[in-house]
Amino acid sequence: MTQIVNVCDEKTHLSLLLACVEAGEEIIIARNGKPVARLVGYIPTVRRQPDVLKDKIVIPDSFYDPLPEEELSFWEVKQ
Repeated sequence: MTQIVNVCDEKTHLSLLLACVEAGEEIIIARNGKPVARLVGYIPTVRRQPDVLKDKIVIPDSFYDPLPEEELSFWEVKQ
């Protein structure tokens, strides 16, 4: 559920609004009744780990062999 809160209310109830955001709510902060900002929960990004799959995936040498003519015909652009 989205709440609309004026700036003057937001200043006095910030802790309560943050608790609402942590619970999954979205807060719209307004100035004189006009929305100016949106307060939503923070979703941390997951950093990728390089070489996680190193030595777990093996690409056979046949991967680099040319494709058969029958397979190549499916990839050709026909005009």
